[in-house]
Amino acid sequence: MSTVTNPANDIRKQAHQGSVAAIIQVLNQELSDVGVRTRAVYDGGVLQLLCEGDTPDQLDQATLPDRVKTILESLSPRGVRRVNINSRIVREQQLLWLDEINREPDKLLWYQEINLVRPNFIKTMMEDVQDSLSSRSEPIGGLSPRQQREKQQFWRGILGGIGATTALILLAWGIFSLTQQKNTDTVNNTSGNSTNPVKPTSQPPVQQAQAQKPADPAKPAESPKPADSAKPTDSDPFGNAVRLAEESAALGSKAQSPGDWQAIADKWGKASDLMAQVPPSDKNYATAQDRTTRYKNNQTAALTKAK
Repeated sequence: MSTVTNPANDIRKQAHQGSVAAIIQVLNQELSDVGVRTRAVYDGGVLQLLCEGDTPDQLDQATLPDRVKTILESLSPRGVRRVNINSRIVREQQLLWLDEINREPDKLLWYQEINLVRPNFIKTMMEDVQDSLSSRSEPIGGLSPRQQREKQQFWRGILGGIGATTALILLAWGIFSLTQQKNTDTVNNTSGNSTNPVKPTSQPPVQQAQAQKPADPAKPAESPKPADSAKPTDSDPFGNAVRLAEESAALGSKAQSPGDWQAIADKWGKASDLMAQVPPSDKNYATAQDRTTRYKNNQTAALTKAK
């Protein structure tokens, strides 16, 4: 008689194992009550997550990132620690959405990166062994009930052995750390009690004054050399310009005073200057030339609002 697997539990297990498709499915289920739909792709060690809604109220930055973080930490997906949440009003299905928001970050409502709490190593190991045990405990065609029981007892023995070994290792490490701490305290106390006071110098003040040579009036005093103030070269002007543009777009949704718009204008100007520094040999040169003009126009618009 075969065991029926709960589809919801199976999806969460796949998400825990790092399946991006399963992660998206769980997020869509959990966020359906607020009308938020998600898409995701794993890029450069970061899970790029796109949250879309019909209205900005559904994508409230004050609550949505914390809720997404709670859901992902409950899944504890393998290999996922950094998550970049991008938010925008829902659009028609687009396969290259990550390229689009990289080209036009100002079209986003907001974006925010979160870091997931690293799960306990021992707990994760025990869960993996239990998953392996449960999968092997399902009836297998061709094995008698006695053979199945023997297999279950075998894997339970392995699980118990791993748990006992782990507990012994932790106990030994705790005793070792306590012993090292006691030895350190003993050495510190001994060295503190045997410290000799520093004897004051017996040279009279007159002799000390005579020992100092007067400065030669004919020799000009050497001026101190200025510290090396060379500015570090910007190794990635394109990437830095994109980050400044993203910051400017985010600030633009919150700006209220002329001072706010002046700060935004300065960022757009800096982003335009950085784009202009991209060399022709760079693969992003053509894009940089286009964005140099676009960012300069954004700076002009911000300066207009700052007046």
